[in-house]
Amino acid sequence: MKNQNIVFVAMVSALAFALAPVTKAAPNPGGIPTASAVNSQPSGEDAALPVITIHSAGNILRGKTGSFVLKMSPPVMLGGMYVNFKVSGTAVAGVDYVALISPAYIAQSGYGTILIHTLPDPRGSANHQAYSVVVTLEPGAGYALGSSATGGQTSATIWIKP
Repeated sequence: MKNQNIVFVAMVSALAFALAPVTKAAPNPGGIPTASAVNSQPSGEDAALPVITIHSAGNILRGKTGSFVLKMSPPVMLGGMYVNFKVSGTAVAGVDYVALISPAYIAQSGYGTILIHTLPDPRGSANHQAYSVVVTLEPGAGYALGSSATGGQTSATIWIKP
């Protein structure tokens, strides 16, 4: 029983050290966070957050699978990260493509994908129109969004071709 307690304490300690960078935990001499620490505005620490960008892998034909590529720079050291996104465009989820569910996972390598599985056109063969799927990244805890100033994009478009 004594050895099991030691193993449990070691596992909890390792988990605490692994989560400390994610939660921005830091020791406080009083042990209780001050009001200024709780209500502080984002500072230079946000510059150290990984920056997330998105790119389209290109347009796709109906019945095929396309992808959006997510890039995290720099990659996180321990594990991956979930990134929130929203979907818009002229294509209809469930009609033109299989609906997407946010968030997307970016692996420890710093890359992730959002797959677009297109469906056959229920509108008939007479309608030869392309439809767009636009994925836009949304802010979230533990990461910053890319911008044109940083050389990244926060949204990307795929056209579903007939």
